[in-house]
Amino acid sequence: MGMERLLTADGTPTLFHPAYGEAYHPRQGALLQARRLYLEKTLTHLHPAPRVLEVGFGLGVNFRVALESALSRGVRLSYLAVEREPLPREALAQIPLPLPRAEAVFADLLRAWPTSCFQGSWGELRLLFLDVREAVLPSRWATAVYLDPFSPRANPEAWSLPVLLKLRRSLKRGGRLATYSAQGAFRRALREAGFALHRVPGVGKREWTVGIARGAPPG
Repeated sequence: MGMERLLTADGTPTLFHPAYGEAYHPRQGALLQARRLYLEKTLTHLHPAPRVLEVGFGLGVNFRVALESALSRGVRLSYLAVEREPLPREALAQIPLPLPRAEAVFADLLRAWPTSCFQGSWGELRLLFLDVREAVLPSRWATAVYLDPFSPRANPEAWSLPVLLKLRRSLKRGGRLATYSAQGAFRRALREAGFALHRVPGVGKREWTVGIARGAPPG
């Protein structure tokens, strides 16, 4: 069964994944969530040398929003994404965004897709095409974690305590993890993994979740 292209409320498109029974982005807006939640709640838009670790590259919307911000500020972006099921080039090409600087870079990336490493004067994108449970992640590297797989209902493994511990160890002290999920079991696991938990108002839903890395990671 093929994927259905949907238009979200902010005018940006997304795709519906029939196997998971979910779209890649909320109906309120793909671009809106990428900016308000992942870019801004992790303070990536203010960081002088952002290093982003993303779980769930998907359609590359979060990457392009982070890249547009970095390019507009004249800073380099380092981005590491883990994606278990990379989409074909044709699917990614269906999702244009009104981000002129980032779209020029993304067009070059699509010509080389799928590629595990993509570099330019803007910085670097590295992709690990595997399950996050199997990924070897750099220690105390990231300034921000974007946790954006399919939901805990559809993809519970990506939200499990072992994965959250792994993400905590890869995040620098004081770094932030942001995600759209407000599920109780996930939030308890996030706290157990060594994050100070913050509930923030969501868009299109009551709350989003931000975790701040405090102290040394457990174990």
